[in-house]
Amino acid sequence: MSVTATVVDALSRIAGMTWETWWALVLGFTISGVVEVFVSEQRMTELLGGDGRREVALGSLFGAASSSCSYSAVGTAKSLFKKGASGTASLGAFMFASTDLVIELGLVLWVLLGWQFVVGEYLGGIVAIAVLVTLFRHVVPASWFEAAREHLHEVEETTCAACGMDAAPTDDDTATLETTGGTRYFCCGGCRRAYESQHDDVDGDDVPWSRKLLTIDGWDAACAKTIKEWEMLWTDIALGFVLAGVIGAFVPSAWWGTLFGAEHGFASVVVATLLAVGIGVVTFMCSVGNVPFALVLWTNGLPFGSVLSFIYADLIIPPLARTYRRYYGTRMAVVLFGSLALAAVVAGIAVHYLMGGLGLIPTQSAVGGTLSGEYTTILNLVFTPVFVWQLYMTYGPERLEAAVRSLPFAVWRAGETALDAGGFLARIGRAFGADLATAGRTFGDGARSVGGGVATIAGAVRLALVAVYDACAALYTAGRELR
Repeated sequence: MSVTATVVDALSRIAGMTWETWWALVLGFTISGVVEVFVSEQRMTELLGGDGRREVALGSLFGAASSSCSYSAVGTAKSLFKKGASGTASLGAFMFASTDLVIELGLVLWVLLGWQFVVGEYLGGIVAIAVLVTLFRHVVPASWFEAAREHLHEVEETTCAACGMDAAPTDDDTATLETTGGTRYFCCGGCRRAYESQHDDVDGDDVPWSRKLLTIDGWDAACAKTIKEWEMLWTDIALGFVLAGVIGAFVPSAWWGTLFGAEHGFASVVVATLLAVGIGVVTFMCSVGNVPFALVLWTNGLPFGSVLSFIYADLIIPPLARTYRRYYGTRMAVVLFGSLALAAVVAGIAVHYLMGGLGLIPTQSAVGGTLSGEYTTILNLVFTPVFVWQLYMTYGPERLEAAVRSLPFAVWRAGETALDAGGFLARIGRAFGADLATAGRTFGDGARSVGGGVATIAGAVRLALVAVYDACAALYTAGRELR
């Protein structure tokens, strides 16, 4: 296959996955935003004070109905833990469920991989939470959780009270809100509005959730929370689609077979699961953004349970590991990282053999949900106006109109940047090829010539990396302008 045909194949994969999952993403984020706004965080904290079965079940339920963004999940779990929720219910059940048992993740899994993966995802989530609960109850000393809570209270930091992201007071985008507990800082106005509707400590805000359902302000906050989810996750989702399309088109199937192995015995499944968790860590993406790449791994030979473990690894990516250390101290950060990694591995292996024993693992080539192309089109036509309405309610007509007017220019800049990046890569590719040919001709002249050829290749590789970095920086700039 020619390079042009391969590029077309990659673009076709990206467009196809985006089209198939668009309605599911809009629906999932909408449900998540509504639930998060109308369920008070104070009420959740009151119900999650212990580490018994009831608290764990409620923590899992609240998590499954909340944000799918790993950063937001970590921020909310931190808030619950700080206010008195147990480590088992908040840092275990709630935090895991809020990224790996959420509605939008299940919808995207169903569309791209099939209903068997949805069943496996939720069964594996139950196993993973059971592993975390066992570790937090019987292995991690209670004094460690109390020390982590004290560290959290002592840490002098300014983070968004809604999603946990940085919200420096000197930043122009930072919003503030006076509450009975002091000044709260937010990374944007959308987070502040969501916080106002979800919390009872806002001065003058004593409206119960049942009445919020009947108010315009309540639904305005729900729209703001939904769009905030998009703001936090759209880069992860887009990157997931692009990586899946490019890797699926350019990486030969034989390479994946060599990496994962053809055998699916117990030892091979364990090794593949450990490898999958490692891949999940280095992707730096949230759970929903991992699904398109999970499709590539599944169709190229990764075992069923290992695919699920890859998705479960979203809570141990390096940025979150640093966040754990900042919030709870080094010791608890190590505990969380190790516990979450072990839970991901055990859950994947357990579900692999449970689903296999029930005969529910699909064949390697069988993927996708049961919706026809006509139903996908209808659902996209239904939910796209919902998304536009949410944008309108959140940003208002003036900002939305300005964004629409600037869209052609942003698209032009993005295309221009892509062409520049392609030119960079083409020039570096030609230089690398010439240096490689030179190195090959001089190889027979002895060690000195070989050393020179290696140095030339190293220089070409360095130039290629610099060019790739410049291209990524240019694409990032174009993306910022598009936003």
